[in-house]
Amino acid sequence: MQLSATPYEERLTAPRSWWFLSFLVGVAFALVLLPFGTLPLLGGLVGGTAATAVVASAYGSPRIRVVGDSLIAGEAKIPVAALGTSVVMDAEEARAWRTHKADVRAFLLLRAYIPTALRVEVTDPEDPTPYLYLSTREPEQLAAAIEAARERTAQ
Repeated sequence: MQLSATPYEERLTAPRSWWFLSFLVGVAFALVLLPFGTLPLLGGLVGGTAATAVVASAYGSPRIRVVGDSLIAGEAKIPVAALGTSVVMDAEEARAWRTHKADVRAFLLLRAYIPTALRVEVTDPEDPTPYLYLSTREPEQLAAAIEAARERTAQ
């Protein structure tokens, strides 16, 4: 039995500026602890930087995968059979769907530091979610992977 390979996987890594801000938070912790001596200063620098980096990494690095017959985006998992058409959005169109065109019932895996996105209709009548908005650096490849998974499950 051959295991099927993952047709699509992407990690939405946090931008470099977040890591620099993590260091600056560490410096701020170090300055607060400066009156207590050198060892607390170093502990504040290392501890503040590490804690902020963990938070930045946890929030800033969700994964989008198409595995088997499912789309997994962050903590959401939906079968591709319940998905409709996919619309690839450039930066301008993605901004519009993040703001004035957005539906409050939609599932958003939104990361403002990624300009492009994919909007996928949800066709399941039991699901009140009208569409998925997925920030992705590779919207064409994600749409192709969803379509390929849908075709595999239809067979």
